[in-house]
Amino acid sequence: MAVMRSWVEGAEGSDFPLENLPLGVFKRADGRACVGTAIGEWIFDLRAAADAHVIPGEIAVACRETTLNRLMALGGEGSRALRAWLLDLLTDAKARARVEPLLVKRAGAQMLLPVRVGDYTDFYASVYHATNVGKLFRPENPLLPNYKWVPIGYHGRASSIVVSGTEIRRPSGQTKAPDTDAPVFGPSRMLDYELEVGCYVGEGNALGEAVALKDARQHLFGLCLVNDWSARDVQAWEYQPLGPFLAKNFATTVSPWVVTMEALAPFRVAAFARAEGDPRALPYLEDAEDQRRGGLDVTLEVWLRTARMREPVRVSRGNMRDLYWTLGQMLAHHTSNGCSLQAGDLFATGTVSGAEAGSQGCLLEMTRRGADPLELPNGERRTFLEDGDEVILRGYCEREGFARIGFGECVGRVVGV
Repeated sequence: MAVMRSWVEGAEGSDFPLENLPLGVFKRADGRACVGTAIGEWIFDLRAAADAHVIPGEIAVACRETTLNRLMALGGEGSRALRAWLLDLLTDAKARARVEPLLVKRAGAQMLLPVRVGDYTDFYASVYHATNVGKLFRPENPLLPNYKWVPIGYHGRASSIVVSGTEIRRPSGQTKAPDTDAPVFGPSRMLDYELEVGCYVGEGNALGEAVALKDARQHLFGLCLVNDWSARDVQAWEYQPLGPFLAKNFATTVSPWVVTMEALAPFRVAAFARAEGDPRALPYLEDAEDQRRGGLDVTLEVWLRTARMREPVRVSRGNMRDLYWTLGQMLAHHTSNGCSLQAGDLFATGTVSGAEAGSQGCLLEMTRRGADPLELPNGERRTFLEDGDEVILRGYCEREGFARIGFGECVGRVVGV
């Protein structure tokens, strides 16, 4: 496939070439929140395009909103129509004169939370992550009996989802040391990041009506990067018997750009190959097309900058193709009991880790709960995050014959209580 060319300077070779066209929301100079798409170093102001009658029909109405929810509610048909229209406009040199005034420099734009998230669910879809964490607490039997049968997840807190660049205040909570009789309340000493991928729901489903796996892709709108910050010491004390609570709900950072499923189509791969002896998925979680192309080849990286180390260093690299469950399986399972999803709902994969050293998606795994500190190039060591640490998540897709597309960055800096 030939790389497409745009008249927008600098589009090729960036995270956001013409093949990407991710969607987001930014604040204009007049203070208004506007829907836009990233192209190279620029943002195409879609609200201004709608006001100028450059965008047609129902898509124009959705692009005048201050979030992506209405556009997401149009489903795949709407996002495909918008994408086709953008491709035509941004490759047609004759359109340059009327479109160029609608471009805003991306470097100076303030990005906002792109979606009004109604509900947020976090899965636990990486078998390597689940195994690594399980070994810390149950060395002889790291995976619980249900793991390979059911996509495990919990309902998170939508109100504490924040956009990249938002400072993360160190949370406080109850913790209990193994050698003490009673817990204490105070700032978490084991603050961690979690490298995840988030998926926004497009078209929703009615309450009581399950989405079949073969239809699940029609409900997936696009992806973002997610850092689901975790207070591991709080988590260790509170998670039994009901699971995560205050250890997880204080902040979840998302990247500002939503990479649509249409842009990701060239990077679809087979679902994770189950090991010999693993159980076959139950019928509602099994579909031939999902097995053939339900995975995604997305490289994911974690970079760390400290107060004393101003140049960030990469601390891990993994890949989304290592997830045990596909996005389609997660959505199908989520709705299998009749749970209704709405446009703009977010579900995340859980920490993405691989089998190799250096592919762990959190410090809990990487340092074995602090037993093997991470050594940084400037001589600093980390077991968990310290105040002033800045975590930078990056993601991108590469395939021979296709343009490389990126997700941008998902950034959060830890500040004290």
